Amino acid sequence: MRSLRFLLAAALAATALLGATSGIPQAAAATSICNAYCDARDPGLSGGDRAPVTAGVFSRTITLHFDDADAMGWASIDNGNPGDEVWIDRSFDGGRTWSSGSRLGDTTTPAGQRGWRTQMYNVDDWGAEGVGALRACGKAGDRADIACTAWARTTWNAGNRRTAAATALMMSFDRSTKLFGGNGWWTGANALTAIIDNVRVTGMGSYRYAIAETYDKNLGAQQGNFTNDYLDDTGWWGLAWIDAYDLTGDSRYLATARADADHMYAYWNGTCGGGVWWSQASTYKNAITNELFLQLTAALHNRIGGDTTYLARAQAEWNWFKASGMINGDHMVNDGLTSSCANNGQTTWTYNQGVVLGGLTELYRATGDAGLLTTARGLADASTVRLASGGVLREPGEGDSCTGDGPTFKGAYVRGLGKLNSQLSDHPYSGVLTTWADSAYAHDRNALDQYGPHWAGGSGSSDYGCQQSVLDLLNAAG
Repeated sequence: MRSLRFLLAAALAATALLGATSGIPQAAAATSICNAYCDARDPGLSGGDRAPVTAGVFSRTITLHFDDADAMGWASIDNGNPGDEVWIDRSFDGGRTWSSGSRLGDTTTPAGQRGWRTQMYNVDDWGAEGVGALRACGKAGDRADIACTAWARTTWNAGNRRTAAATALMMSFDRSTKLFGGNGWWTGANALTAIIDNVRVTGMGSYRYAIAETYDKNLGAQQGNFTNDYLDDTGWWGLAWIDAYDLTGDSRYLATARADADHMYAYWNGTCGGGVWWSQASTYKNAITNELFLQLTAALHNRIGGDTTYLARAQAEWNWFKASGMINGDHMVNDGLTSSCANNGQTTWTYNQGVVLGGLTELYRATGDAGLLTTARGLADASTVRLASGGVLREPGEGDSCTGDGPTFKGAYVRGLGKLNSQLSDHPYSGVLTTWADSAYAHDRNALDQYGPHWAGGSGSSDYGCQQSVLDLLNAAG
């Protein structure tokens, strides 16, 4: 089975051939960008030349070149004839759209030459927070057919596989809405958490701006303080703001996390003996909402001096959860409870196996009860085996798409597993996390360090849900 990188490259090449005449969306016309240098710099001044991707059309070779030190790129066409055309496309959303009305550096091979090159253009727009990508395109002078390379970028903010994955994820950060994917809500909270964790584990702070911008833009959205009808959505945001507080020390993030926990607690009642409802409609008690409430309340206790309220709520949550029946005989967590308060036997999604590990780790830090880590280890031992296919983590019913809710699940799982692994003195899950990360890097990645849904490789698309999940994996694996 061919890996995602080859399938995506083929798809992009096909897209390029159609792009000039089809209805493929394109961004606004390009404007000149100045970073260390301004657009249209002479490649002869470059101190380096790395050529990560090529394409071909009618015996011509089209090559994308990078000067990584100056974060600029240029295109060349070779083995052709005078009149051949070559140019650069630039995108600030991971290749979904690109500059219309302006082929950057568009030039033709002069008389007496068989090849030519464009000037150099910036990949990113540092002043406008534009995280960019380039591709080289060209055509024979006597033919209409266009070919383009795959999208790629310099090693600027992408010097290793973790920072490269974070940079690719930031290409999905909408600079207008300040949410990932344009309007991703709870999935956006997970993507922001992955970026925050990446700042912490790599020390690369280039994308710290996303924290405050997301907060300021969306604090008043929906029901305010990142709350809404769905209590699990609120829990994801609460944990994101705990993470933001840990990184920045800004108390407003901790205050919002408290507001989120309090909002969730308002929907705790005695149905089925306790627990938080999934939504304000109060029709379903499920695993993920209560796992998030466990982790959030325990985390708040660990960060608020003299607290007793959140600790009591966390302990009550865990006592109820472990007796609820949602943990089955295989030490796996099913999705929730029936109307008669029994395990509903629904899918053991990866995130239901992972968030509880983060919650138990936080509760252990709050109480010192080593039995919590023993329980967490038993759950992790089960899930790392039962959720693997061919030795690599796979979501139950995993499809080829990276849109919707499901692609986010694996990231939440490995994030929780990584928290537990860091807490345990023997770090028993380091090996499996590294194996999964190595597989994804080798088999599920394209030239732009975008990842697909299958960490063992296979066909599939790429979008911010899959990208967030793999970034969580790379953060946890190191």
